[in-house]
Amino acid sequence: MSRGVALLLDARLGSDGYSTLLNGVTRATGWSFLLVTVVIGVTLIALAWLRGRPPGIGTLIQTAGVGASVNAFLPLMPGPESLALRGVEMVAGLLVLAVGVAGYLAVELGAGPAEAAALAFDPPVPFRWSYTVLQVTSMGVGWVLGADVGVATVLVSLLLGQLVARLQPLLTPATLRRAAPIAPPEPLPPAAGVAGP
Repeated sequence: MSRGVALLLDARLGSDGYSTLLNGVTRATGWSFLLVTVVIGVTLIALAWLRGRPPGIGTLIQTAGVGASVNAFLPLMPGPESLALRGVEMVAGLLVLAVGVAGYLAVELGAGPAEAAALAFDPPVPFRWSYTVLQVTSMGVGWVLGADVGVATVLVSLLLGQLVARLQPLLTPATLRRAAPIAPPEPLPPAAGVAGP
């Protein structure tokens, strides 16, 4: 997941919607990015908890670890100047991010703030749509507050939820897969020539 974010940042074509919200609030308030991340993150986690999605160890790891990991990966990124190569890096970042989010959600050890808030409304709204709404809304609010929005921001906001929803079942360990409900057996038709009671 961290490598996906680092690839998007290195492509310099925009980041995800949630990060755009954080950047916008940081610009509008003058608070540090870390403080904004904590305040908004805790708010979303609390919202999810109130709706029956308590945090887990994955929540702490995702919240605390992603930023540090991105900082570690960014200096290792190629930093291409060509728009075509930046586009390739953007697509790679989107795919890596989708696999990362789907993978950590698949093990069901807790979700990060944005994912937890989206999951809190599933049901009734499927995650693929609740996450898309959250990302697009975050992008819009962040843009209004002064954050930069690029082509990657729009694509990631619209596509990430759809990709995660498709990938998560493939990455879910067999022990966590929900068994399909067994339909009751259909009644046998009466034997030919046998009169009913």
